Amino acid sequence: MIAWKIGGEQGEGIDSTGDVLSTVASRMGYFVYGYKLFSSRIKGGHTTYKVRIANVPVHAATENTDILVALNQDTINQHARELSGGLLLADSVIKPTLPDGVKATLIGLPLTEIAKAHGSVVMRNMVSVGASAALLNLPSQPFLDYVESKFARKGDAIVQANQEALMDGYERVKREFAGASQLRLDSPVPGDRLVITGNDALALGALAGGCRLMCGYPITPATDIMEALSKWMPLVGGAVVQMEDELGSITACVGAGYAGVRAMTATSGPGFSLMQEGIGLASMAEIPVVIVDTQRSGPSTGMPTKQEQSDLMAIVNGGHGEGPRIVLAPSSPEEAFEDGWQAFNLADTLQTPVLIASDLSLALWSQTVDRAQLNGPKVTIDRGPVLSAEQLVELGQDTFYRYQITADGISARTLPGTKLGQHLATGVEHQPSGKVSEDPGNRAKMMEKRLNKLKQVHRLRDGVKWEGPSDADLVLLAIGSTVGAIREAQAILQHEGHRVAISWLRTLSPFPVEQFRERFQHCGQILIVEQNATGQVGLLMRAAGVYDDSRCHSLLKYDGVQFFPSEVVTAARPLLQTFVEVSG
Repeated sequence: MIAWKIGGEQGEGIDSTGDVLSTVASRMGYFVYGYKLFSSRIKGGHTTYKVRIANVPVHAATENTDILVALNQDTINQHARELSGGLLLADSVIKPTLPDGVKATLIGLPLTEIAKAHGSVVMRNMVSVGASAALLNLPSQPFLDYVESKFARKGDAIVQANQEALMDGYERVKREFAGASQLRLDSPVPGDRLVITGNDALALGALAGGCRLMCGYPITPATDIMEALSKWMPLVGGAVVQMEDELGSITACVGAGYAGVRAMTATSGPGFSLMQEGIGLASMAEIPVVIVDTQRSGPSTGMPTKQEQSDLMAIVNGGHGEGPRIVLAPSSPEEAFEDGWQAFNLADTLQTPVLIASDLSLALWSQTVDRAQLNGPKVTIDRGPVLSAEQLVELGQDTFYRYQITADGISARTLPGTKLGQHLATGVEHQPSGKVSEDPGNRAKMMEKRLNKLKQVHRLRDGVKWEGPSDADLVLLAIGSTVGAIREAQAILQHEGHRVAISWLRTLSPFPVEQFRERFQHCGQILIVEQNATGQVGLLMRAAGVYDDSRCHSLLKYDGVQFFPSEVVTAARPLLQTFVEVSG
C-alpha cells in the first residue's frame, strides 16, 4: 500500500492531479481512497490531495506519506514530516529545503519550466503525474490513454501537448533519478470497479429509487448532490430547482411529496437548522420527503470544509414538538447508494420525513467501489398504501379518511385530484378526516398514530451492522465515514492477536434497541468512535437505555480532521489490556 500526496495553492490544479492518479490507478486494477484538505475559499489558500493505492480495499485516511509532491515550500513545511524516509518531489523553481530533522529523499525537478516548455504552466499537473508514475514504478501507457480520453473533445493538439508534458516528467525521473524509488505496488486485481464519492453514490441511489425532483440551495459539502442530479435528472424526466433558500427548498419538497412526487433536498448544518419547521409540517401532515444533512464542523459557519459528526442530536431530535422522523446513517458509498433509494420507500410507506445523516468525508472523498454494489436492478419501489380512483369509488362518498386510525399507524393516502379522495393536509392538529381538532382525546390518538408508524422501521431494514466474533473482547462502534477508520484499525488489532469486532449504526432513529442488545450482549468492552465533542452517539445510546457505563468508552475527535486508524488502535490497546487483566 502506497500513500501519495500533492500540495500547493488552491487553483493550481491540485484536485485534477489527484483525480488523474486515482482514476488511472483504479482502471489498472488497484483500490484507491482519495481525500483532500482545502480552505473555505474558491481560490488561494493551502490545499492537499492524498491518494492511497493498494491491491486490497482501502477505507480511511492515513498519517504517513510515501511520496509528497510539493509545488511550494509551504507544502514541505507542513507535510514533510509525514514522509519518514519517503520521497519528496519538489518543483526546483521554489528552491526546496527540508525542515530540520526530516528524513526524506529530495528530488528536485523543474516542474514549472517543463510545463512552460510544453505551452502552459497549467500543464505542471501533467508533469507531476508523469513524474509520480515513474516514482511509483507504474507503466506510462495507462496514463497516456487516460489523457487521450480526457482531452479528446478538445482536439489532437491539446491531447498531444498533455501527453508530451506527462512523458517529459516521467522520462526525466527515470533518467535523472534512476533507482531513487524502491516503491513497488503489488500486482493489481482486475475487476469491474469505479471511483466514486458518497455524494454521487447517494444521488445515483435517489435517482434509481424514483426521485424526480430535487430542490436545494448550494452549501458545502452537500452541493455536489444537486450538481450531480442536475446532470442526471433530465435523462429520466425529472428536475432540479435551485431555490432562494433552505426554507423554500424544504417546503417545495413537502408540496411535491403531497402531490405524489418523490422529492428530496440536501443541505448541511446551517441550512438544516432552517428546515426544521418544514420537516415538522411533513411529520404532522404525514407527507413523505427525504432530506440529506451532510455534516461539517459547526456551530454557525464553523469550518465549512472540515469533517465533523456533530449534527446528530439536531437530526434526530431537532425542531419543536414530537414529530416522527426516520434517520439513516450510511458509512460508505455503497450504503449511501442503498439509503438513497430505501429512504424514498420508507418515506412513502410510513408517510413521514426520512433524514440521511451523511458527513463531509463520506460525501466528498472518493474511493473504489464494485460496480455491482451500485446495481439498479436490485432496487425496489414501494409507494405504500395509495388508493386508486376505483378503490375510492368502492368505498363510497365521504368514507375516505386520510388519517384513519389503524393498528400500525399507517393510513392510506390519495393523490391530489383523485375523485372522492379530497382531504385537508395541514400542520394544525386534525381529526382522521383531516379537519382541524383540538379535542384532547383526538390529540392523544393522533400523536400515538404518528409515533406508532416508526415501529415498522426495524422490520424493513437492519439497524445495526456487525463484523467479527460475537463475543469479541473489544467492539469498535462508529457511524458514517468513521467506520472506515475502525475497519482498518480492526485489521491491525487482529493481526496483533486481539479478538476485535466492529459495529456501526445504520438507523439512528428510531434507535434499534432490540437489535443493539442482541448484537452486544456477549462482547467485552465497547469503544465508541465519533467526530464530535460531546459524544452524541453515546447520548443516543443512553436515551435508548443501551449505554453500559461499565463497558462503554468514548474516543472523540473534533479538530476538523477525519480519524486515522492509528488513533483508534492507540485508544483500543489499553482497553484490550484492561479486559485481559480483568477476565484473566
